[in-house]
Amino acid sequence: MSIKVRKEDALNYHTQGQPGKIEVVPTKALSSQLDLALAYSPGVAEPCKEIANNVEDVYKYTAKGNLVAVISNGTAVLGLGNIGPEASKPVMEGKGVLFKKFAGIDVFDIEINCEDPKEFIKIVKALEPTFGGVNLEDIKAPECFEIEQELRKQMKIPIMHDDQHGTAIITAAALLSALEVVNKKIEEVTVVVNGAGASAISCTRLYVALGVQKTNIVMLDSKGVIRSDSPNLDPTKAEFATDRNIYTLEEAVSGADMFLGLSKGNIFSPEMLLSMADNPIVFACANPDPEIAYELAMATRPDVVMATGRSDHPNQVNNVLGFPYIFRGALDVRATEINEAMKLAAVKAIAELAKQPVPDIVSQAYGKKTLSFGRDYLIPKPLDPRLITTISPAVAQAAIESGIAKNPISDWDAYRLDLQKRMGIDTKLMSRMIERAQKAPKRVVFSEADNIKILKAAQTVRDEGIAQPILLGDKTKINHLITENGLDLSDCLIINPAQEHERLNQYSQVFYQKRQRKGLTLYDARKQMHDRNYFGAMMVELNEADAMISGLTKNYPRIIRPALEVIGVRADSKVVAGMYVVVSNKRTLFFADTTVNLDPTAEELVNIIGLVQEEVRAFGFLPRIAVLSYSNFGSSKGDVPNKTAEAVRLAKEKYPNLIVDGDIQADVALNADLLRENYPFSELAEKGVNTLIFPNLAAGNIAYKLLQNLGTAETIGPILLGMSKPIHVLQLGNSVRDIVNMAAIAVVDAQGMNEELSA
Repeated sequence: MSIKVRKEDALNYHTQGQPGKIEVVPTKALSSQLDLALAYSPGVAEPCKEIANNVEDVYKYTAKGNLVAVISNGTAVLGLGNIGPEASKPVMEGKGVLFKKFAGIDVFDIEINCEDPKEFIKIVKALEPTFGGVNLEDIKAPECFEIEQELRKQMKIPIMHDDQHGTAIITAAALLSALEVVNKKIEEVTVVVNGAGASAISCTRLYVALGVQKTNIVMLDSKGVIRSDSPNLDPTKAEFATDRNIYTLEEAVSGADMFLGLSKGNIFSPEMLLSMADNPIVFACANPDPEIAYELAMATRPDVVMATGRSDHPNQVNNVLGFPYIFRGALDVRATEINEAMKLAAVKAIAELAKQPVPDIVSQAYGKKTLSFGRDYLIPKPLDPRLITTISPAVAQAAIESGIAKNPISDWDAYRLDLQKRMGIDTKLMSRMIERAQKAPKRVVFSEADNIKILKAAQTVRDEGIAQPILLGDKTKINHLITENGLDLSDCLIINPAQEHERLNQYSQVFYQKRQRKGLTLYDARKQMHDRNYFGAMMVELNEADAMISGLTKNYPRIIRPALEVIGVRADSKVVAGMYVVVSNKRTLFFADTTVNLDPTAEELVNIIGLVQEEVRAFGFLPRIAVLSYSNFGSSKGDVPNKTAEAVRLAKEKYPNLIVDGDIQADVALNADLLRENYPFSELAEKGVNTLIFPNLAAGNIAYKLLQNLGTAETIGPILLGMSKPIHVLQLGNSVRDIVNMAAIAVVDAQGMNEELSA
């Protein structure tokens, strides 16, 4: 879906907490006087002397080898044009965030107040000692060509202007896939390129390198077809000038096999599309509006193979598929440049990955039962965890074979494993959950809608297409908060339970029928239905909503009690349990039970294990479960070790294929090397643990709260397991993003329950 970005949300995002999107974080301990002496004076003198003796040791003793400069002069920022270096800084910070998120690369963004190409080149060249690579960004054409070309000549580190080459690499991979789908040969196809900027020139050059014939290419700028007899022809455009007797886009696309749009929206008409060859390939990359709308193109020509720059249609051309992994591979072999061989290697790796079976975790993230190579899947999805282990090794190998790698790799299996460890294969967990929620949004009740955090979260889930918010509370107060904070929730249902007399009567009767033999009178039922948590839970129970979120302003029991009384426990479950997802840079862990069961028996622990393993699988992980204790496989005696060992025995009987073991101490469970060394007999020893079952509420609750407040990991939850319908509980102090994450999880849970009902 197309994400609507509101001005206030964007400004708040960049100002909340610490301004901007990046910070510098030390990678070494700085907790003692000795640490400080080693980090700075006098200890720092030792690596300085080593580097002075051998300059290549800078890669050994400093962060240079994993540090990229994102550099711009702000002359061609997004679609905003020449807005200046200061105004470009948010974009450059954003590029740095993507480098870190997708490839673990650190970035300093540098905005240079200089439009003279020669002076700009001189400044960037002087920065070479600091960085392992340079990503040039948002520099206008034609100066960008000269700048990149000269810097590549003068510098001995990888240089790439992503605006030129990023789109070229991604569309080239999509082109290879599309040609295979339509069974056409690259050397025979005719190509029309509408646009003649940096990206268009680089795309066309790369297509030629792949086999497209120059004589089969027509390029257009804002004045029409670029012809060899055009006056004052720019040298870069002259490279693709034609002598053919054509002058307009209409004439150029007639009979063409491919149209590449890097221009502006809605300039490619249905009539033009109809004039193209059979099975036309159309890459309409203008943003936010493509040269021809996807729906219009598909309605006009069902045989069209279509790609756009938008995430709400198949085959999104997204540069994040390329630049993080290209630089990762280049840095890891200390390549002296990013050459054509490396770019082509990236193209072919991306195209080849699209033909491989897609992991369930990726298909689920995009709301598909299966994704497979074809017209609607020409290139991998941006959240595919295999990108880094596919593209980076291909780029690194091309650098080695080109003779420009100073640190060649010999053990490729070890390198791929190192890439997984470096990134943590799980770091995109919530991104995948949100993508999955967006494919089939559900109705989510927010029972505390008179709270501004809740309203801001509702705005986000509405704008991002995660859910359809239903807001409970006083309408006057809610509308006042909406107006006061510049929100737009006009299309969201707002309900004040106190004024819903018909609903209150109906809900009270249903609730009375459920609880009349548990001491509830009809009077009590009516009284409790005025409580928004009871009212919201009943909306879910009666299928007037699909899920409920509450708890930001109430304590846990006041949320869970209405849920249990109104909705109840799943028919196949004897308990409910609370689970937290704990996400760090390197791994994702699942903790349970952290919120509900005070001191579960061995049998109850087995039921908790059953609930947790289902949810872990729903997140896209194969559960590997450690049942925790203060003992390691009987090393100490006591009630807790005995209980957890018995729970493991019963769990293995009930779930014979489940990977579960214990009793085991937390430090041993989380240290795979320690586990293999001391307890190789355990089935957890081979691949370690991702799920921790705590022996009682105190242990689980203390553990996650310590991690949460030490700031060493992000915690997501509590996720309430075992309910017959999705009810999820927030925590006091949750941020807007925490609430959005919980809403996404609730939607995905509701999707799963709907699938079970329809099966």
